Amino acid sequence: MWAQGNQYLTAAVPQKLVAKRGASVEAKIAVSIQPGFHVNSNKPSADYLIPLSLKWEGGGALEPDGPPIFPKPQMEKYEFSEEPLSVFTGNFDLAAKFKVPAGASQGPGIMLGKLRYQACNSNSCFPPKTAEVRLSYQVQ
Repeated sequence: MWAQGNQYLTAAVPQKLVAKRGASVEAKIAVSIQPGFHVNSNKPSADYLIPLSLKWEGGGALEPDGPPIFPKPQMEKYEFSEEPLSVFTGNFDLAAKFKVPAGASQGPGIMLGKLRYQACNSNSCFPPKTAEVRLSYQVQ
């Protein structure tokens, strides 16, 4: 099952998290970049490049616990850049850590994440896009 995506990037719906109050949990998000494309890493090699980012919207019982954990990027050389670029290609996982406050209410909920990226091929880059990531959870 896939979350929102488009012809460049898709993010799988993460497995439902089950968390206890006062505990920490981690969600893994499988990301797939279509063949022939790449996205800039979370720490691009040039200031003008748009990084891959994941931001969670508030309102749920889970609280983000630090920034998302990204895989090690690849350094790739493309026609449009004189220097190699820090990019992600193919399939990889992102990890997001959350804390469950001791006073969190029990029950189900959904966290909504925004995965922002800029996809490029070997010749050019496309306007930035945002894919939604819906993370279901159950607080016990």
